[in-house]
Amino acid sequence: MNVPSITFSPDQAEAWDRAASMLREAGVDPDEGLCLPAKDGPSRVMGLMGKAGSGKTLLLAELYKAMEAAGVEIVSGDFESRRKREKRTLAVLAPTNKAASVLRMRGVPATTIHRILYTPVYDPEYERIAEWLMGNDEKPETEALTPEALDRAFAAYEVHKSVPAALASAGLRGSDFITGWKRREEPLDIGFVDESSMLDDRQFEDLKEIFPTLLLFGDPAQLAPVNQSGRMVFDAMKDSQRLELHRIHRQEADNPILDLAHALADPALEFQDFERMVEDKARTDDRVVWGQRVEVDLMARSPVLVWRNATRIRLINAFRAVHGAPETELLEGEPLICDGIELPVKHRKKRLDLEARGLIKGAQVIYLGPGRKPGFSRLHVMGALEPQVSAASIVKIEKPDEEEPFIPFAARMGAAFLHGAAVTIHKAQGSQWENVQVFAPDLFVAARMGRIEAGQQLWKRLAYVAITRASDRLYWIVRNRLSKPTGPLRVDDLGGKPAPLALDMTDLETE
Repeated sequence: MNVPSITFSPDQAEAWDRAASMLREAGVDPDEGLCLPAKDGPSRVMGLMGKAGSGKTLLLAELYKAMEAAGVEIVSGDFESRRKREKRTLAVLAPTNKAASVLRMRGVPATTIHRILYTPVYDPEYERIAEWLMGNDEKPETEALTPEALDRAFAAYEVHKSVPAALASAGLRGSDFITGWKRREEPLDIGFVDESSMLDDRQFEDLKEIFPTLLLFGDPAQLAPVNQSGRMVFDAMKDSQRLELHRIHRQEADNPILDLAHALADPALEFQDFERMVEDKARTDDRVVWGQRVEVDLMARSPVLVWRNATRIRLINAFRAVHGAPETELLEGEPLICDGIELPVKHRKKRLDLEARGLIKGAQVIYLGPGRKPGFSRLHVMGALEPQVSAASIVKIEKPDEEEPFIPFAARMGAAFLHGAAVTIHKAQGSQWENVQVFAPDLFVAARMGRIEAGQQLWKRLAYVAITRASDRLYWIVRNRLSKPTGPLRVDDLGGKPAPLALDMTDLETE
């Protein structure tokens, strides 16, 4: 039997049983480790909902492990094995690259909804290596990589569960091992979707066309997609299709950050009452800080979370001003946020190179200086296995009251970046930092506006998302002031060796 060895609480056990029952109807039994051929039948959808700390991610990870142990093939989106037609499949998905990367860091090979529609075609030599990494074949003897490089690739795969990231750690680029791309022609089997509160109706319909069995995991207290008028996909599901977890499991010791987040569910709670609650917590627990000003030193490693875009731009420019940053260039140590990969569709290999090295949309990056070629930057990708890369970059610094951003330098195409000293709460969904500063004056404005989203005051949803981005310490900033830095920006605290090769895109510019 493949019942997880961990001890579930009653509500988690009920969720496991409900999910396992649906999967048995689809022909896969995660409890007994049985996997039967797929057969035609009605589609199945279930939503497992819960607030921060309720154990959703733990359930997803344990279900994934049980499915893999039962013999279900895991489809990761970056490599697809040549399976037999009767082979059962599972894909673990997230709406954004950032949310998928959080799961991958926990050993779950997640991919994005978009990526599952297109799959790469591998060179046969590297296909053998990919099959070995996934556990489908013996370790190959190949001239493509040295034994030491194979070992590095295997170690990287064990951490990230990504074939391209593993091969990148061995010094390869996507153009070395990918010969083309193909659109998925046949539907898949079972899909687990994390951060489902971010799904819009169109994405949900696309998923139901691909997967006859869908299990959605999401937080009903988060912010709904901007084009959904406050609605989430859970709202349209039948009661029999939904199950909500209530008990809080994360960190068994009292957690003042989660206490504050869950206090926001009280419909009678007003903004001023909540601020008094934050101030009281700060007096008794150093994990909550009542801040009279934004701490500029923290902004270099984790962004201030704001509601209004104008506030974000003002804080970024204030951060640059107190560090004496010139308009025409970046200082070493300035934080950036990857805003996407600006490449034409035909250059998917280059996109995969960037993503395999951690340069996904939403990734936090520290600028290390200019590269050796015009338009290139040396970068430290926070959380990446080999964090230091050199990549063609398009850096945009927005200015107050100016429609067009200032671009200190740019390649014609490559990874695009916004400044990372501040970020909107909407963009922060799916991310987490040890220390988080929440700019309370913005939330006060939202409270004064009285907007309601999905039956709850907007300021409460904003505060909930912002608070739950902090894993260790929450700073609740109540004044529109910025501290002075204790020293210049630094990069000597960042580990990682220099990148063995640049993500060279000069060949694209001649095409």
